Amino acid sequence: MKAVSIEAGEGSKAKRVHGVNRGISVFDLILRIVALVGTLASAVAMGTADQALSFSTQIVNFEAQYDDIDAFKFFVVSNSIVCVYLALSITISIFHIIRSRAGKSRVLLIVLDAIMLVFLTSGASAAAAIVYLAHNGNTSTNWFSICQQYTDFCQRSAGSLIGSFGAMTLMVLLIILSSIALSRV
Repeated sequence: MKAVSIEAGEGSKAKRVHGVNRGISVFDLILRIVALVGTLASAVAMGTADQALSFSTQIVNFEAQYDDIDAFKFFVVSNSIVCVYLALSITISIFHIIRSRAGKSRVLLIVLDAIMLVFLTSGASAAAAIVYLAHNGNTSTNWFSICQQYTDFCQRSAGSLIGSFGAMTLMVLLIILSSIALSRV
């Protein structure tokens, strides 16, 4: 009789762990979708950042575009790649909802999430440095702030950084959630 009650208790514990892992997997899916939207919005906002000043000369046309600066190009590419990765990883996240005890795919997801986090961080950091220079300039090197003239361009590029840094935060949470779910398998 005693052995039966122990087995029944273990079954109840296994169902609880299974339910918690399923809840973590659902939250993982939601975070992936939100991060996908953040990276997509950041790439589109920066990729469409363009402003021409209302005055120009016959020789010089005053225009600011994202593709004039290599750091902004890298930012758009890195956000686009992470966006595609997040779209593809949604299928694995759905698989984890169905099979909450899957371990090897969670390890793969943790490794790939970490790689994409590094890629996203490097693109956002490079763009943030340029946006900082555009807003504040650097008087010791005679780089002047261009945001007084190109206000729309600067607002758009700074806004795209918000989505990217938000997606970085969500990627960190995704790695933590996957680690917690893996430890409970």
